Amino acid sequence: MKRFDEEVTSSRTPSAPGPTLGSTPGVRRRSLLAGSALTAAAASTAFAAPAAAGGPRYRWRNVEIVAGGFVPGIVFSRAERGLAYARTDIGGAYRLDRRSRRWVPLLDWVGWDRWGWSGVLSIAADPVDADRVYAAVGTYTNDWDPSPGAVLRSTDRGRSWEAFELPFKLGGNMPGRGMGERLAVDPNRHQNVYLGAPSGRGLWRSTDSGATFAPVESFPNPGPWAADPGDASGYSSDPQGVLWVTFDPRSGGGGRGRGRGGRRGRGERGGSSTFYVGVADPQNVLYRTTDGGRTFERVPGQPTGFLPHKGVLDEARGHLYLATSDTAGPYDGSRGDVWRLDTATGEWVNVSPVPSTSPDAAFGYSGLTVDRQRPGTLVVATQIQWSPDVVFFRSTDSGATWSRAWDLDADGRRRNRYEIDTSASPWLTFGQTPEPPEEPVKLGWMTESVEIDPFDPDHLLYGTGATLYGVEDLTNWDRDRTFHVSVHAEGIEETAILDLVSPAEGAHLVSAVGDLGGFVHHDLDRAPDLMFQRPYFTSGTGVDAAGLRPRVLARVGNPGAQQAAFGLSTDGGATWTPAATQPAGTTGGGNVAVGADGSRTVWAPAGAAVSWTRDGGATWAPSAGAPAGAAVEADRVDPAVFYAFAAGVFSRSDDGGATFTATGATGLPAAGAARFAAVPGLRGHVWLAGGQEGGTYGLWRSTDSGATFTRVAALEEADAVGFGRAAPGADHPVVFTSAQQRGVRGIYRSDDAGRTWVRVNDDRHQWAWTGAAITGDPRVHGRVYVATNGRGILRGDTR
Repeated sequence: MKRFDEEVTSSRTPSAPGPTLGSTPGVRRRSLLAGSALTAAAASTAFAAPAAAGGPRYRWRNVEIVAGGFVPGIVFSRAERGLAYARTDIGGAYRLDRRSRRWVPLLDWVGWDRWGWSGVLSIAADPVDADRVYAAVGTYTNDWDPSPGAVLRSTDRGRSWEAFELPFKLGGNMPGRGMGERLAVDPNRHQNVYLGAPSGRGLWRSTDSGATFAPVESFPNPGPWAADPGDASGYSSDPQGVLWVTFDPRSGGGGRGRGRGGRRGRGERGGSSTFYVGVADPQNVLYRTTDGGRTFERVPGQPTGFLPHKGVLDEARGHLYLATSDTAGPYDGSRGDVWRLDTATGEWVNVSPVPSTSPDAAFGYSGLTVDRQRPGTLVVATQIQWSPDVVFFRSTDSGATWSRAWDLDADGRRRNRYEIDTSASPWLTFGQTPEPPEEPVKLGWMTESVEIDPFDPDHLLYGTGATLYGVEDLTNWDRDRTFHVSVHAEGIEETAILDLVSPAEGAHLVSAVGDLGGFVHHDLDRAPDLMFQRPYFTSGTGVDAAGLRPRVLARVGNPGAQQAAFGLSTDGGATWTPAATQPAGTTGGGNVAVGADGSRTVWAPAGAAVSWTRDGGATWAPSAGAPAGAAVEADRVDPAVFYAFAAGVFSRSDDGGATFTATGATGLPAAGAARFAAVPGLRGHVWLAGGQEGGTYGLWRSTDSGATFTRVAALEEADAVGFGRAAPGADHPVVFTSAQQRGVRGIYRSDDAGRTWVRVNDDRHQWAWTGAAITGDPRVHGRVYVATNGRGILRGDTR
């Protein structure tokens, strides 16, 4: 067992290294990259990191994008009004702060060695003790994630956690991650916690509030369905397993309760005698116990053919609802049904708004919720419908009849019951102007978590592939009045950042972002109006600014349909010109370097030779001597000098990228990832970070254009390096790195060109993997920007 503590303060209000999978609207894709509103100026969650001995004290907060990734799970507390949690697939978990109405990150303590714990497969709020919450963590069940999964337990709403490792992995970023919840706490004995496991591991139970888990040997079905059994990577071939547990709270009370058909049973040590378990087996989707888990039966008469994404009990009516789809999602699903089981009589009724047998059926169902204050009222959402939009359905008569959140009239025009406000995340238009009936802002996609507040019938939250929306006047729907949807994701930052640059003029920060392309941030406390558009990237992979003309920028990325993979700006990112051509064989963005005066650019695209241009990409020529796939950088002072590094060999070009020659430098890492950067204002100064465990690994410095490198002895490991405004009187910019010193991983800073280092974060604020990019701000001494793989961009300022 390990214990981690989180300290959260606010300045203005109370309050992987492995593939990750992103989510882009309207595009069925897998990218190997890996959500009520205050204005951004009104509230900001900040973290105060204590100073190291003799070092500066730092205040940490996000550069705001506001969400940006999939929110597969939202859980309201049934023990306290206004308490809610959200989970993300790669960016940790959050608690809703009722006063500030912002989401507070709860897993920022997850460190480098356990980066997979930032993927949250399930979350459960204790239904009895409002202070207690659980999270099942782990990002992948295959070998992409080296760590075992764990169940985390908190008795103070996520401010501190105890971690209990499991003997298997969990997959917060695997197929089917929107199904569930896989964690469940027995309302009649809250020491009993159940976990539905993936990978054929079955159903597990804890009787000591999550401290230990053991398999429920009597449970008969491990859930064998897999998205693609033939996938050799293990990603899509992993069995989905046991998906959710739903308790019947009526079946407890003094250790005894009433089971199905009036039978009385005893739950585990006095817990609920009756609960239901959903399984990834299209022919055997639902099991029930009436003796507290000693025995289970396949529920008679159950529907078959689809997967049970959700199982929700309206205990006031005695109705169990299933939302089903033909795939595990979250990116697909074309058929499904909604079923109602009368738990007293055993009668099943298909209550699908659009049955799977209908000629109009084009979707499955997933997001499902019942109104705890108004029995018989429920909302269900299509699991996914890229075009024209997902559909929300509402029933006030237990599913006998339904109304839609939007309809098409006889002329094919769309009539919405709602209005939508995305002012907190204006980029959610994605710059699109689609043809009707599609609209510039979608109601959602991947809508697998839809939850009505158990204390407030007007309050609904739901997650999408890019954000978290909320409604605060939901019952207007029943009165045929407009209800209002708005972004309720402030505080959630869930993006994978692949590159950063902080120019000396114009915008403070320009980013390359997985799944969203990237952003130009003039105001760090507000979400930008739009991500990069022309060209549009499904994922940005690299960005750079000219050392002497910082308003000249280049960016590269994985392009959208019929788009270039390279764009150039001469006005600080206000406008971009797509390259007219690209090197033959280009399959993705790779990385890019802009010469010091902005006249030449060297590009190392995925799938193609390193190439250079002096006409903004109208033409490209191969860079002789530069190995394919090399990392490239430009000297920040000499326009003719560019650098390249691959497999331990450092090369330099003295003719603007036309030819590269190995410098003969030795001692650099030949294996593992490496990233390097040229020093602003100092000709020929280069720093290189990288390597791998068990081999050459660390940080090196050159002052002779890469002819020789000297290792920084104080750091055992380093993975990214960048520079900020020099300390007063210093002749070298501040150096920042994500590194390890004396066995301690962290974000380190040196004001004296690497002679001494101070850690500027602490163990409570580690943000999992931070090896992709780091940079200081050339205009603000001490400010640093840290790229994370799921927690967006962290900004640190001295206090």
